[in-house]
Amino acid sequence: MSPPPSAKGTVPFGEYRTWYRTTGELHAGRPAVVAVHGGPGSTHDYLLPLARLAEDGWPVVHYDQLGNGGSTHLPDKEPEFWTVELFMAELDNLVSRLGIADDYVLFGQSWGGPLCAKHAMGHPTGLRGLVIANAPASYPIWMEEMARLRAELPPHVHETLLRHEAAGTYDSEEYHAAMRVFYDRHVCRVQPWPLDFLSSFMEIYNDPTVYYTMNGPTEFHVIGSLKNWSIVDELAAIRTPTLLMSGRHDEATEAVVQPYQDHIPGARWEIFEESSHLPHLEEPDRFFEVMTDFLKSL
Repeated sequence: MSPPPSAKGTVPFGEYRTWYRTTGELHAGRPAVVAVHGGPGSTHDYLLPLARLAEDGWPVVHYDQLGNGGSTHLPDKEPEFWTVELFMAELDNLVSRLGIADDYVLFGQSWGGPLCAKHAMGHPTGLRGLVIANAPASYPIWMEEMARLRAELPPHVHETLLRHEAAGTYDSEEYHAAMRVFYDRHVCRVQPWPLDFLSSFMEIYNDPTVYYTMNGPTEFHVIGSLKNWSIVDELAAIRTPTLLMSGRHDEATEAVVQPYQDHIPGARWEIFEESSHLPHLEEPDRFFEVMTDFLKSL
């Protein structure tokens, strides 16, 4: 069980609201760890176990990105509304509104990883550390690796996925069953799926506006606006102490994570041998050992 929140609420973001919760006391001596979830279009729920860091003195901030969870939903917005710049501005706004801009660490998981990396490129003076977990730096590389992992699925599963993707029948029960084979291998190897992860998974499909627009119908079929997006050429600008995380069975394969290692000066990379995309759920003890060691090093 994650420790209970110390506070919950929303902060204004232009004419909208960003929902957040904090665990532990902000400004109590150690930097706040801001958990930036994946998607785009997921929610904070699957990252709730990070609240455990507050028990060791690091306050934790979770939030739902605009369009999902407790934040303002905007299902009628045109696709052009949903941009990387929008979510960067939301993160900047949250850090400022919570009064932690002078002392914080970013933990970006999956899509949250490149989002946090872009934030770090601006050299914010209060950013003490950066954790990029299970994340792409280039969606073209991500898609190449997805094609390779899909080809390793049982032939009938791969054929089912291709057939429904060609027809656009993403809501088919047969498609979802085939999708689950991939997810059980490369997204979450814990069975049954933990409730925190299941909550975020269901939230995406309760309002898929952002996920479908920017990503696509699944993790491995990226046909949204991010499909050609890459930050590889910008990574060398990062000067923040950086920890990289990935799982041995991760959809974020070693080829996907490698650009961060190659271009961020001094980046440290930890691979979790028994994990796929969610080491904090799949190998929690080692995850928190690695996390606290990094935080203490700051």
